[in-house]
Amino acid sequence: MYILENQISLKELLEIAVGALSELTTVSNPDFRLEQAEFIDTKNEWEIVVSFLVENTNKRNNPLLGISMLDFERIYKKLTIDTERHVKGYYFFKN
Repeated sequence: MYILENQISLKELLEIAVGALSELTTVSNPDFRLEQAEFIDTKNEWEIVVSFLVENTNKRNNPLLGISMLDFERIYKKLTIDTERHVKGYYFFKN
């Protein structure tokens, strides 16, 4: 396992994010993924982007075109985590 300079591994960053975001989805297997991780020296914190699956609430079926929307959609959330492993900020934006 690769440990980054402030001693928080990528795996641990993902685990912290999963703990903070898991209540936002009702999907049984939300497939959390660490998409981006950057340590910001001036703030002494990590900025990470995590994606996961949620139920697609905008699902529309169009039988005339033979199009059926997926049951799930992947959403992306940005979090900031300090070196003490506390989530300092959540950033919710539309995909």
